[in-house]
Amino acid sequence: MVIKTDLCHYTEYRIYPGHGQKSVAKDGKVSFFISAKADSLFHQRIKPVKLRWTQAWRRMNKKGKTDENTKKKTRKAQKFQKAIVGMSLDDLKKKKATLVCFRL
Repeated sequence: MVIKTDLCHYTEYRIYPGHGQKSVAKDGKVSFFISAKADSLFHQRIKPVKLRWTQAWRRMNKKGKTDENTKKKTRKAQKFQKAIVGMSLDDLKKKKATLVCFRL
């Protein structure tokens, strides 16, 4: 059986049946609040982003669940040759071009 839940307009927590309170504004907009605390803070016009316990703050500060599908790209080190003391780059390339059995 599926239980119909609402979201708190301020904290974004789930509100189960029999809990919370509705608030209707003059323009007819209905807001659901999980507690009197959330209702009071909403009517004081305190932004939920500024309160650490709200979901809005957690989303803004990148807390909680992270997207596991996205991986950070790692840069692969690029190979390039440099000349060694006593041997130029051209000499190194010639030596590398010869077969292994002739080098030994």
